Amino acid sequence: MYEHDVIVVGAGGAGLRAAIAAHEAGADVAMVSKLHPVRSHTGAAEGGINAALREGDDWELHAYDTMKGSDYLADAPAVETLTQNSPEETINLEHWGMPFSREDDGRVSQRPFGGLSFPRTTYAGAETGHHLLHVMYEQVVKRGIQVYDEWYVMDLVTTDEPDPNDRECHGVVGYDVQSGKIEGFKAHDGVILATGGPGQAFDHTTNAVSCTGDGHAMAYRAGAPLEDMEFIQFHPTSLPSTGVLISEGVRGEGGILYNNEGERFMFEHGYANNDGELASRDVVARAELTEVNEGRGVNDEYVHLDMRHLGEERIMDRLENILHLAEDFEGVDGLIEPMPVKPGQHYAMGGIEVDEHGQTCVDGLYAAGECACVSVHGGNRLGGNALPELIVFGKRAGRHAAGDDLGEPEIKTGYGDDVEDETDTELPVAPGKAGLDTTGSVAADGGVTAEADGILERSVEAAREHVDSLIEKEDGVQHAEIRAKLQRAMTDYVNVFRTGDGIRKALKIIRECRQEYQNVYVDDPSRTFNTDLQQTIETRNLIDVAETIALGALVRNEFRGAHWRQENQTRDDENWLKHTLISWDDGEPSIFYRPVILDGENKTYEPKERSY
Repeated sequence: MYEHDVIVVGAGGAGLRAAIAAHEAGADVAMVSKLHPVRSHTGAAEGGINAALREGDDWELHAYDTMKGSDYLADAPAVETLTQNSPEETINLEHWGMPFSREDDGRVSQRPFGGLSFPRTTYAGAETGHHLLHVMYEQVVKRGIQVYDEWYVMDLVTTDEPDPNDRECHGVVGYDVQSGKIEGFKAHDGVILATGGPGQAFDHTTNAVSCTGDGHAMAYRAGAPLEDMEFIQFHPTSLPSTGVLISEGVRGEGGILYNNEGERFMFEHGYANNDGELASRDVVARAELTEVNEGRGVNDEYVHLDMRHLGEERIMDRLENILHLAEDFEGVDGLIEPMPVKPGQHYAMGGIEVDEHGQTCVDGLYAAGECACVSVHGGNRLGGNALPELIVFGKRAGRHAAGDDLGEPEIKTGYGDDVEDETDTELPVAPGKAGLDTTGSVAADGGVTAEADGILERSVEAAREHVDSLIEKEDGVQHAEIRAKLQRAMTDYVNVFRTGDGIRKALKIIRECRQEYQNVYVDDPSRTFNTDLQQTIETRNLIDVAETIALGALVRNEFRGAHWRQENQTRDDENWLKHTLISWDDGEPSIFYRPVILDGENKTYEPKERSY
């Protein structure tokens, strides 16, 4: 067993920043990650960091843009915390050695991004996330912070009080990919989940294969609700063959979108008469798919993104990485021809419900980064707001877990007096494990454990028995078949354009996947580097997370942000200015709602028509 004050699960941007902050607050902190830190998916972030750094800009403008971009579903305390702290944190990165792109006068460069009223996106070429990871990992090494890399965290170790608000998190159970051993990690003060997004729930995604919603699923089964999971961002510019991201920085520098008739459709077809290609991501993604669906797509699949007119010097200075991606994956030279792009699943605005200190309703359990929902993005994230979220809220979670007093949070968590129960929506199938015989099944529940005494040892033993049952089972269904079926259903029915009937079909298929998973087995019997075993466990997590996405999409009967419903083509502020929350409830999920907080420090963010 390993013991530390604070355990950080995940070593991307949020995890690194949380670990540094906890260490600075005096904690003995360790990071447990299934990947080496610099292989984390934060490294794929290309665009930049939004921060109000220049004269003529301020945090209040950034906050307004963020609230508008969120379609007024973000919570004002979270938005203002982000926008007030981002400048300081961005400057701190520069002091740590972040190689930001610079203007001729030496100032860090800032470019326009979609949905912003001021060019405030600070960047390092088209590899901002890559540099961010290396700069912060250097700080982790400098401080001597313990990193257990290639350890896959399987379960949270949590007490089993009936009310999740009374539960406590004592640590995690990890599987050492290199040796096959399973051990406990005791956290004296707190566990911080920083496990990234659930992109592998879809079959066309910009996310890495490691983005399997592990933190979401573990927290969900431990009792922390998942919030606003229906809001999935589909990035307008991913490469058709692979889903590899083409940065919004291309459009920020002046890149243009064309259909197969050579029309600059964002303007010519009236999707965004003022901002064109720099409208918010949900607007641009829907516009592209509309062009394809109406017969104006290239090869009936994608549109063209053209940056040739920017000139070789500017492209090589600011977007060189994009040239390599287009050449390597599509065989296209962006200097002399347009690049094919189409929307791809990119980001989850929702996640584990937390307050502005990163706390969940389970004592000692925190979350930060994409796996968390504070909520700073609401119904739609603005490009350039993910990386500041990592550094601002990762730092706050690390400090608070280590014992720093950050004051009383304004955002509430867990089931309380301020929530409203879902009573109207009839579900097509029973969700969760309802009606399934999981007694003795290889598909272990993986939720809460028992009373605190000896809890870690019992959790480790249960995990070992679970792994033995998966490896020793001689036949059944392989996880890859189930995962492929799940991904197809999510891409077909819970994509950019959604219908009630389609979402119901997805829920039925997810139910089938859950039933088939009861008979899952691991074909590889080895105990070392058993990626088949790890991916089998990840697939269970994807089933749980995909179900919450589809459930949220079904119950939200409106069109807001990235959530488009054919039957509901208007935003309904009278009935839907509220967050969707889904709790596991011992395997029989329940849905409830909490009002959005629109009152900020000095103003109330009144919902307005969102046009670009």
